[in-house]
Amino acid sequence: QVQLVESGGGLVRAGESLRLSCAASVNINSLMLMGWYRQVSGYERELVATITNGGSANYADSAKGRFTISRNTAKNTVDLQMDSLKVEDTAIYYCNAKKLLSGYWGQGTQVTVSS
Repeated sequence: QVQLVESGGGLVRAGESLRLSCAASVNINSLMLMGWYRQVSGYERELVATITNGGSANYADSAKGRFTISRNTAKNTVDLQMDSLKVEDTAIYYCNAKKLLSGYWGQGTQVTVSS
């Protein structure tokens, strides 16, 4: 089992920044892939960004150029730096991890961007 705990969400204004952090209960080097997804009520959960244990990152088009995903092995976290936030970035952000054939989700953290 892998437990994931997100932190760093909150209320900001458009154009501001937030940094989300996902702490894992196991060494993140043992997780093949970690990532951030988001969900707005009534809509499907969508990919924001992923990163492999080798450090290769992948971004949704909506995140490219504004968000940066990174692995912090000292803190055992995967972080999402979100800059130039837009109102449409408002959602619950979930951390995801894949280990072998299993996937794991955190409880989510709310990000609200006001105009």
